Amino acid sequence: MTDPVQALLAQTSLQNTLFPATSRYYGLGTATLQRDGVPVAYLLRRFLPQPEQFQLLQEHTVLQGERLDNIAALYLGDPTLFWRLCDANRAMRPWELTATVGRKLRVTMPQGVTGAGL
Repeated sequence: MTDPVQALLAQTSLQNTLFPATSRYYGLGTATLQRDGVPVAYLLRRFLPQPEQFQLLQEHTVLQGERLDNIAALYLGDPTLFWRLCDANRAMRPWELTATVGRKLRVTMPQGVTGAGL
């Protein structure tokens, strides 16, 4: 039996998303596989963007004891956007971005957004 809400969304080309617009997973699709006859939904893979595709706003020099969520809050206005700093700095492990005092972090516009820097 088809979920009527999903059927309506499919007809109107609206997409249902499990994640808020500020999430790195926003807009990613889902798929379903069968496991022991039970459907299991999963999130499709997110490919990391190339940092060179982001427009640089400014650089931040890491200070002793800084945390990535606090840096994101300072520059992006939301600590949960730390993943944007990860993407802009080609980081698979967020904690590595603040592990070295003096490291320069790129603070960029969101992927695909261009315009004048601050």
